[in-house]
Order: sequence, then structure tokens, then C-alpha cells
Amino acid sequence: MKPRKIKENIYWMGSVDWDRRLFDSLVPLPDGTSYNAYLVEGSEKTVLLDSVDPARADELLSQLESVPRIDYIVSHHAEQDHSGTIPQVLAKYPKAKVIATPKAKPMLMDLLPIAEDAFITVEDGETLSLGDKTLQFIRTPWVHWPETMVTYLQEEKILFSCDFFGSHIATSDLFVSEEGRVYEAAKRYYAEIMMPFRNIIAKNLEKLAPYDVEMIAPSHGQIYTRPAFIMDAYRDWVHGSPRNTVVLPYVSMHGSTQKMVDYFVASLVEKGVRVELFNLAVTDIGKLAMSLVDAATIVVGTPTILAGPHPYAAYAAFLANALRPKTEFLSIIGSYGWGGKTVDTLAAMVPNLKVEVLDPVLYKGVPSETAFKALDHLAHTIAAKHRENGYTNEGKKS
Repeated sequence: MKPRKIKENIYWMGSVDWDRRLFDSLVPLPDGTSYNAYLVEGSEKTVLLDSVDPARADELLSQLESVPRIDYIVSHHAEQDHSGTIPQVLAKYPKAKVIATPKAKPMLMDLLPIAEDAFITVEDGETLSLGDKTLQFIRTPWVHWPETMVTYLQEEKILFSCDFFGSHIATSDLFVSEEGRVYEAAKRYYAEIMMPFRNIIAKNLEKLAPYDVEMIAPSHGQIYTRPAFIMDAYRDWVHGSPRNTVVLPYVSMHGSTQKMVDYFVASLVEKGVRVELFNLAVTDIGKLAMSLVDAATIVVGTPTILAGPHPYAAYAAFLANALRPKTEFLSIIGSYGWGGKTVDTLAAMVPNLKVEVLDPVLYKGVPSETAFKALDHLAHTIAAKHRENGYTNEGKKS
């Protein structure tokens, strides 16, 4: 794809990766992704903001063929999907300087063959004049690494946000055209990489509040011409109360846990509780992560295998512990054959979750009326807890 004009002397560059389906050998990409770099030409200096994943280097270098000079390369974030092509850009423009935070500089030198004398480090709030355009660098740590920053183009009121506010979408649209589709992709993106740091992200949102932002240009996904759309979404994800929702990741081996899950879901729905159900044998972990953003309760469904939880259930618990959602309640349901330590094992895997643990329902063999009554009781307890806290399907009642 050729460079695309955003505003006068400001261009999108990069690559739309329609075919990529996995990120970091972990995160599903059902809609592909893009690697966005941006060229800003001032009256005196020219800057390239970020680069692209090394696998797409040829496309960026082709776009730069008609650019006679680059004075600066801004590296917002050291991860290689943004920084990986900087060495090739430096080879083409050897006089260019790489602008990064003091924390980013050694990280970039660890990850890439960039000489120390190629760097200029910038402090929080520092500005750089390109002549008729001024860049301001704003540190935004843990979005989603400790060294990250964003850049504000003062005259045009554009925020180049790198991973902040990003979304994994491959599309020919330069600007957001379907907010519903982007909302889901951005929420998935937030859940997968931002949610563990939501308390720090809250501070970064406050830090950006004084800036008059008319456009947000992230490093993945489309450009926002209505910044309030994505900023308000982030405020809700970070600050909003949990919803009247139970997230239920489960796995069943011989059908007993499946019977318990089916009955439990029906009991919750009957009591007015919304359920997000995930069969861990086939689920998209991005969807699971996204559901955790708002859920008041997590219930893990698992059989007992080798005296402990099924490995898929353990993985779900590990994921929830790593993502640190604002969940309030946790429980376990499932079947076992002769005994084991399923509850103890899973409980030990979620130390990061500040939750109230509700009495689990573990039943020996195929569930009977006794198991179903216990599941009804657990469903009743969850529904009552949600009502007591004022949780609704839209959040907490004011």
C-alpha cells in the first residue's frame, strides 16, 4: 500500500497484515492487524514515528523511496512490531536520530542493532520543533511496557498513541468507519495487554485529559477522528463497575462437568444473571479475556484429572490471574472420580485476584439431584451478591 495522506504533510505509512492470525505466539487475530508508522514533514525537519514489524520491512522501505530525508525516528515503544525496522530505516537515513525515553534506549539496544550514539533521549513533556510543527513527548508507562510514551502534534492536535487505544484490525479504511466493530476489537486489545495495568492506565488517561486532541493515530488499527469514542470506552473499562455477568470457562472430559455447567447456566439465567460461556477445548482466548473486563463473577468448570484441575482450567485460572480483572467473586464447579486437590490448586493460582471465594460445587461422578440443588444454591448466592452490590447488565446503579 502507498503512503496515505492524513493532513497536509502528515502521512500514514506501514502495512496492513490481512493474513496474520496469531500475535506473540499467543493472541488470536481474527481480523488481522496493521503496523502503523507516520511521517510528519515540517518546514525544517522530517520525522518518522515508529516503524513496522520486521516481516513487513520491505513495504515501509518502498513507501520511503520518495522521501529524501528523515531527521528523526520516534520510537514510542521498544517491542519489535513497532521498532523492528528501525535499523533498516537508519541504514537508509544514516544521519537520522532515534528519539526515545531514557528507559527505552537500553531496551532498544538490547533488542536491535542500534548504536548508542544514534539516540536522543527525551524527558516527559519535552518538545521538538520541526519548523512549523511541534512535537511534544508524553510518557505513558505500562501502556503496555514500562518505557512507553506517546507524541502530541501541537498544531494539528493529533495524538500518536502507539499501543494506547489500538486495535487489531486489517482494513482498507484509514479512519474509523464502523465504531461498533472497532469497539469490540479495541476492547479485546485492551483486555489482552492493557487490563493488568488498568490502575496506571487510569493515571495516563488523566495525564492526557488537558490536551486538546482532535485525532488519535495508534500503531495498530484505524485512526480515530472522534477521540471521545475510544477515550470514553477506556474510562469505562478502567473505572466502570463490574456487570451482572458470570464468566464461565469450562472443560469436560466424560460429560459430567458438562451436565453441571448446562444446569448451572440455566439456573443463573433464570435468576436474571447474564452468562458468558467458554468451552476451553475450542475457545478463542481473546474472547475470554474480553469478557473478563466487565464480569462481576468468574466460575471455573473443571473435572479432576491426576488429582488436580484439568490443564485447560488451570490455564484459564492463570490467564485471569495475569490479566487482573475487576472481578468481585470466584467459584469452582465440576466432577471428580475419587478425590484430589482441584480447589486448593486453582485457588493458589489466582493470588492477584482480590475476590470473595464462594463455596465450590464439586460432585463425585455423574451429577444427581444433590449436585443440582447445590448448583441452584450457588446461582442464588451469585444473583444475591450481584443485587446487593447494585450490579446490572449496564454496570452499577448510581
